[in-house]
Amino acid sequence: MEKLQKMVSEKPVVIFSKNSCCLSHSIKTLFVDFGVNPTIYELDEINRGKEIEQALAQLGCSPTVPVVFIGAQLVGGANQVMSLHLNRSLVPMLKRVGALWV
Repeated sequence: MEKLQKMVSEKPVVIFSKNSCCLSHSIKTLFVDFGVNPTIYELDEINRGKEIEQALAQLGCSPTVPVVFIGAQLVGGANQVMSLHLNRSLVPMLKRVGALWV
């Protein structure tokens, strides 16, 4: 859990993902299309990916990918991110943490 906290606090936008997950791809594409440069951890490719996935599950993330943190705060998965986007709250949130300047 401590390792997870360190990972999410180092950058404004952190996405935990798996290459094999289509929802992960969609969320990563959304942020990149905004012009955000998120830090992306592919849990199926990195060392200790299973351990990190278990820590995300302990935080209540279900499913465990994709999971997005903005400003070191857990936003949630694809449903939460898309809801924020549709109600026009995502862009202001990204601007507040310095991930988006326009």
